[in-house]
Amino acid sequence: MMAEKLVVISDKWGAKKGLWIASYFGYLQQYYDIVFHDCQQLGNVDVPISSEENIDKAFFQENGIERAVSNLIRKEKEQAHYLAFGVGATVAYKASLKGLPAKSITAISAVGIESEQQTPPMDVQLIFGECDKQKPGLAWAKGVSANLRIVPNFGHTLYSDEKIISEVSLELLENVTKKAV
Repeated sequence: MMAEKLVVISDKWGAKKGLWIASYFGYLQQYYDIVFHDCQQLGNVDVPISSEENIDKAFFQENGIERAVSNLIRKEKEQAHYLAFGVGATVAYKASLKGLPAKSITAISAVGIESEQQTPPMDVQLIFGECDKQKPGLAWAKGVSANLRIVPNFGHTLYSDEKIISEVSLELLENVTKKAV
């Protein structure tokens, strides 16, 4: 049996601060054929000083997100599952609205998706920490029929917490093992 393809997209820090991503791979690489995209590379974001302020500016004011969306669509031509974090989750969400061939998207702590007036046509799970100041409101979620999950007692970087890593990974594994039976 051929493994399902899983495309993983980093948060705004890219691979540089993404040691936690290895934990997801530990759970998932046995069952998925994993392709990893560094969000900064997708968005051609190259900031001389890697401060949060500079990276945010490159993504949100200098079209980094739009570049990342079009590069992702250009690179990923076949159906796949997506697991994406922070700005990477925003990129996956926006790309799926523009025709990215996704079977499912697990978008954790997507930033600024409340500006979208629709949800993608595939299975999209949006996960946010309760304390994340950037999480969308319930009115938006209802308005676009988004599948929104709020995790109590976590902030924006909940995706790097071992408890969340194992929960999300196990859900993704259930999806793939259910289909195999």
